[in-house]
Amino acid sequence: MSEPNSLRWGILGAARIATAKVIPAMLATPRARVAAIASRDLAKARTAAAELRIATAYGSYEELIDDPDIDAIYNPLPNHLHVPWSLRAAAAGKHVLCEKPIALSAVEARTLKAAHERYGVLIGEAFMVRTHPQWIAVQRLIAEGRIGPLRLISGYFSYHRRDPNDIRSRPEFGGGALMDIGCYPVTLARWLFEREPARCIAQVERDPDLRIDRLTSAMLEFPNGQATFSCGTQLVPFQQMTIFGERGRIEVEIPFNAPPDKPNRYFVQGMVMNEGKTHELPVSDQYQRQAEAFGRVIRKEENAAYGIKDAIQNMKIIDAFFRSEKSRKWEEV
Repeated sequence: MSEPNSLRWGILGAARIATAKVIPAMLATPRARVAAIASRDLAKARTAAAELRIATAYGSYEELIDDPDIDAIYNPLPNHLHVPWSLRAAAAGKHVLCEKPIALSAVEARTLKAAHERYGVLIGEAFMVRTHPQWIAVQRLIAEGRIGPLRLISGYFSYHRRDPNDIRSRPEFGGGALMDIGCYPVTLARWLFEREPARCIAQVERDPDLRIDRLTSAMLEFPNGQATFSCGTQLVPFQQMTIFGERGRIEVEIPFNAPPDKPNRYFVQGMVMNEGKTHELPVSDQYQRQAEAFGRVIRKEENAAYGIKDAIQNMKIIDAFFRSEKSRKWEEV
């Protein structure tokens, strides 16, 4: 049950990530209340509202944005609709938590920065991984020097889906592996290195019919090390991320889709091969923690750790990967 003066959320669309993950997490957040959900199909909105016990259903996004009883908008619409509807919400004075990637390019993302400055609302990118205790613990271990100076981050993220009717299969709408899942290792590498990469390179394989990037392997060059990752949308489902220092390594078992209903684990190994330990953390829902963190910033209880400038930087790197695909060379970020 939500507390008095809870942040009142409105949900744009009935995407699966919203109905299956984000909304249930918000409903479990004491200082948040999901007040309304909208879909261009009113029947779909009403069905979702009934299943999730949301009081109000709208048959258009405009109605929800214009609702004076909504404080913040969660935008899980298809990638090409992130910026247009986030801009409309900001213009109406609503704070915006937008799914990743926040835009289709850094140029497009900069329009959100202008809206943030003009309307005075918080606009954030929904990288829930940065709120999960396992990543907070890993970041702390690195900062404390437990594995020595950080030198290399290596990651893999893949799933298998080849459906021409899926919005993620449309390149013009921001489909493909890099936009959908490659953005996760990028943002985590930037966070853990606490630096921005100077340049990057990518090898991209595109589906011959759908033209989306179905397999991408990339490297980021940081001042103090490197980050490499591969992501694919037509591979066996898998995810892993390993952080290498000069004196040890950390391996995160389920780095991106950490389950909200069972403990999460990471492994730390030192220089001696048998010097290793698995750490198990209590059950935690990263989507709930994301909603809580967003609310604290809006209530001015803490400063925004990752604002629109961070989102623009992530998009600049993705832009550079696509330039590298064409040039087949290192590209400056």
